[in-house]
Amino acid sequence: MLLDPTILWMVLGAIALDAWLGEPPWLWSRLSHPVVIIGNLIDRLDKRFNTARFSQTRRKLNGILTLLTLITISLVIGGGLHALFDDGLIGIILGSMAGATLIAQRSLYDHVKAVADGLDRGLSEGRHAVSMIVGRNPDKLDKAGVSRAAIESCAENFSDGVTAPLFWFALLGLPGLILYKAVNTADSMIGHRSDRYRKFGWASARFDDLLNYVPSRLTGLLFTLLAPLHGKSPLTVLSVMLRDAPRHKSPSAGWPESSMAALLGLALAGPRQYGSELVDDPYMNDGGKRDATALDIRRSLKILVQTACLITGLVGSLLLLTA
Repeated sequence: MLLDPTILWMVLGAIALDAWLGEPPWLWSRLSHPVVIIGNLIDRLDKRFNTARFSQTRRKLNGILTLLTLITISLVIGGGLHALFDDGLIGIILGSMAGATLIAQRSLYDHVKAVADGLDRGLSEGRHAVSMIVGRNPDKLDKAGVSRAAIESCAENFSDGVTAPLFWFALLGLPGLILYKAVNTADSMIGHRSDRYRKFGWASARFDDLLNYVPSRLTGLLFTLLAPLHGKSPLTVLSVMLRDAPRHKSPSAGWPESSMAALLGLALAGPRQYGSELVDDPYMNDGGKRDATALDIRRSLKILVQTACLITGLVGSLLLLTA
């Protein structure tokens, strides 16, 4: 299945369908979204196998078994769908539709744009919009803080929600795509360092880091290639990314965030508050301006669109090479 032309056509179709339709409310108000189904399964496993009656060692083992359960179910469903869809046009269309439900370029664009539009109307609306996409306390953010949070989310979630699922889709077909989304959803739900999830979510968090290792760095490089379009030198953006990304607390998020920061001339990340917890992280592109605005959010959205087009071109090139 490695670089199968049929799969690459499905990837292109999924990109186009998601860009066109996104996540239409008329559909997902009637049906359960695949990510919601995955989340419900993870929630049930969490409630059943991550309780105080288990020791910490047993909870870590249960977390490993939970991850293995998600992997098995994902591969079985993905493999079944792959076998169901033949190599003809109908199969490509159906595979594209399935793939489009599990990438988030249009949804990410709309959510980030809502923050910029909200800030144009006032700080309170900007805070409300950014609370939909970040976990930090929005009440502690000024306009610059809201703007930086939205841009960081744009960079990191482009890697998690677009580059990574498309990467695994292109490489392993629908089994790879579904597997990635299941693990990434598990990481977002149970991959925390809190007392409740430090052991149970350990396996899911580490496996998510592994699955994002290449896509996160690829996203940073794709941002770097856009440097001339934004009046920057690719070597300058690359040097900032190589210097700052390893300093980020996340092994993945630092790559797209640092390259986005360099592209926009901003200082991103840095100290942030999540609930009552203050995270004292280093800045990405320290020395860049910190007074980000709604205009900078819109500049990050332009990078999002340009990168999506670049990915489409790369997939098309691979298709030509495998023809």
